[in-house]
Amino acid sequence: MIQPQTEPETASTALLSGWITRKELADALSVTVDTLGRWEARRFGPPCVRAGRMVLYRVELPDERLEANFGPDHVLELTPELLGPSTTTNQGIIGEGVDLTLEHLEDMRSSTILFHLARHLLYTKYRDPGEEPKLHLFGQLKRITRQWLDGGYLRCTGGTYPAQLVYKEIADMAAERIKAAITETLQGERPVKAILDAYNPTGTTAFVNFTTSKELRWQTRPDKSHVNWIVCDSDWEAEFARVAESHPRVLSYVKNQGLGLEVPYLTGSTPRKYLPDFIVQIDDGRVTAEGGPDPLNLVVEVKGYRGEDAKDKANTMRSYWVPGVNNLEKFGRWAFAEFTAVYEMEREFNELIDDLTGVPA
Repeated sequence: MIQPQTEPETASTALLSGWITRKELADALSVTVDTLGRWEARRFGPPCVRAGRMVLYRVELPDERLEANFGPDHVLELTPELLGPSTTTNQGIIGEGVDLTLEHLEDMRSSTILFHLARHLLYTKYRDPGEEPKLHLFGQLKRITRQWLDGGYLRCTGGTYPAQLVYKEIADMAAERIKAAITETLQGERPVKAILDAYNPTGTTAFVNFTTSKELRWQTRPDKSHVNWIVCDSDWEAEFARVAESHPRVLSYVKNQGLGLEVPYLTGSTPRKYLPDFIVQIDDGRVTAEGGPDPLNLVVEVKGYRGEDAKDKANTMRSYWVPGVNNLEKFGRWAFAEFTAVYEMEREFNELIDDLTGVPA
């Protein structure tokens, strides 16, 4: 019986130093040799050359380790509101109607969904402009994507299916959630730095002056805010103003109304701007190197209903904006907090400040 000839596993000659075999690359990327063969047929993946029966890749594999820290804000819930109706009826003027559903998507294999999402994550989030994707990260991104899928961070309701992750807009949303979880784990190793507006790098509240027709307002204490009125979008914001003013650790606060503080973020692939609700200066006991006060600037969002858009805003603040501004070391220290229960707001705010200072108020 003739045994099939297999590809040698190593290329040990000095002539081939700097090249690795398909088996070695497959092990490095955590994929199979057959997968690399299919990639070559589709002209996807790293370029290769053939030397006899050997398929060789000239690839440098940096020692780069990725991990992810998933939490509630990394959950993506697929609903008909996000994706459109899951059942439609097609009926002519005469004759019986036909219900069109998405049940056929249930047949898509989970491994196919995993590959599509990991590939999309690699090509959209880990690829520099004009450069090839960092294929040495594919195995790690595939592992993290599987962790996200198997960990319950994708929820399908209302007749939706995981297979709808292959839709580009939904894949963009999922990839952004996964990348945010990865970025949080890299804050100490690869600091994120904010890029300032070249024409308007800093702002001021010294000249805030605007008119409003809103009737829901809160008059501030002069010793707590230099803006005399807070224009409230809801009763919840008025309640937070009361809570902030009454806390002894709050040095000052202001509503982000007419101040121009905007945070760019992405919902899927759509760029948007987020306007936080409040900025609160807190005395958490820290001092500067010169011995002066070093208050913490807390960006506060007061939110009732939390849709997918609210998760994108929170992920952007925690993973990018706050560490990016802090790493500039020019604008003080910043943090972000979100309050979603009006009757628990005072207790949660007090507990937050207790955690920051280590001393109950």
